[in-house]
Amino acid sequence: MKKLLLTCFFALLFLFGGSNLAQADNYLRVGMEAAYAPFNWTQDTNANGAVPIEGTDQYANGYDVQIAKKVAKSLDKKLLVVKTSWTGLIPALTSKKIDMIAAGMSPTEERKKEITFSDSYYTSEPVIVVKADSKFAKAKSLADFAGAKITAQQGVWHVNLIPQIKGVKAQTPMGDFSQMRQALSSGVIDGYISERPEAMTAQQANSTFKMVTLTNGFTVNSSDAAIAVGMRKGDSRINQINQVLTELSPNDRLSLMDKMVTLQPKEEQSSNTTKPSFFNQMWTILRSNWKQFLRGTGLTLLISTIGTLVGLIIGLLIGIYRTATKSKNTVVALFQKLFGWFLNIYIEIFRGTPMIVQSMVIYYGTAQAFGISIDRTLAAIFIVSINTGAYMTEIVRGGIFAVDQGQFEAATALGFSHGQTMRKIVLPQVIRNILPATGNEFVINIKDTSVLNVISVVELYFSGNTVATQNYQYFQTFSVIALIYFILTFTVTRILRYVERRLDDDTYTTVARELPLEESTNV
Repeated sequence: MKKLLLTCFFALLFLFGGSNLAQADNYLRVGMEAAYAPFNWTQDTNANGAVPIEGTDQYANGYDVQIAKKVAKSLDKKLLVVKTSWTGLIPALTSKKIDMIAAGMSPTEERKKEITFSDSYYTSEPVIVVKADSKFAKAKSLADFAGAKITAQQGVWHVNLIPQIKGVKAQTPMGDFSQMRQALSSGVIDGYISERPEAMTAQQANSTFKMVTLTNGFTVNSSDAAIAVGMRKGDSRINQINQVLTELSPNDRLSLMDKMVTLQPKEEQSSNTTKPSFFNQMWTILRSNWKQFLRGTGLTLLISTIGTLVGLIIGLLIGIYRTATKSKNTVVALFQKLFGWFLNIYIEIFRGTPMIVQSMVIYYGTAQAFGISIDRTLAAIFIVSINTGAYMTEIVRGGIFAVDQGQFEAATALGFSHGQTMRKIVLPQVIRNILPATGNEFVINIKDTSVLNVISVVELYFSGNTVATQNYQYFQTFSVIALIYFILTFTVTRILRYVERRLDDDTYTTVARELPLEESTNV
């Protein structure tokens, strides 16, 4: 078993980690959301000069992508887009997961403390996106938005513009534009602050949205309105990037943006004048994007399955250790005590902190603090495994304590060591007793893999969110995702129930065979 686990570990390390090391010398790895058209978006083919997205068979395109391609060419590199959540862009850069940020990012003073920026390659104009049939669609000035529920993207300078609207009902900033569009479609908000190109995209892609350009608009800091390339501090290539940007005239930039606006994804229009039903829309989304959903589902099952199994092994090992008798040797006893403290710290930390925080710390923090770069899929398996192990440790401990103390005493009287007692007598009963709790952890892990999208793991939620940013049908797309999650968890639950019944039947058969004939008949 040990050899098998080690073999699997090194195979995963070679498969995921080795390939990344090989790519590092040949590619310029650029981080972006690939969900912020026309600056950047995701598409299924390499049409119109799109470039590959790492870890998928999809491609990224947009204004940012085309600028990054010019930079990569000047550096004699191939461009590889690393699809990263907005909040993960700077950690990914500082931890050397990516080489550059080209994601419509403004060089604010706060960001300049962490990274360095190139010269501006675009200047944005803030606008507000509302529903076309709302009373705010005819607004001309900020005063017209009094009483409106307005939000902006978390961590973006747009948030600082909200207080300029007198009487506004400021809403909690949201993680990305897909969330804001979904909130706007469902009526949770009345509008969100955006930039002119993105707002034009939303308006063209979804006829229910409208971009409001204000005659008496926001007061904007020039550094906020600018968009620049982000690099690590001390990266000497920043001068070469500035040279590339200098060669782009204002007309070149304008024509490039106009071109990207025409190429950006648009909402599919049906030739049938009758609007399809909600379930027909779900079926169309599933039929058109089943490969993406299948890949995301496969990775979700891989991570949750391995994570649950490894977590169970961790729980069993720690459970056995924590129930071992104290050694009579002073040095060994001291080591047992210290190691016991370490295990307690591990359990309390991973049970007391959210997995989403653990993901950010382990994936980005280890690279930034110790220079250890882990492939995101391998990191995801590691995160789920140790998180599950912390919970399984307490579950196993309860299972061991549930075994009658007399069995321990009988094993000791027969001369069994602690290891023999656990392996031959206790653990078979413990595994049966904790099977329902283990199944529950498995179901939880299937759902909790969705938080791994913060480190850009292409699991089911990540895949579904990508589809939603392409078709702008958020409610329908996430309904498909919810259905897939339900099918997964329902199927796993039923399989585990079947295994439980089989174990109960096997236990009954074993007992019946070992009893005398008249007693087995009574059983």
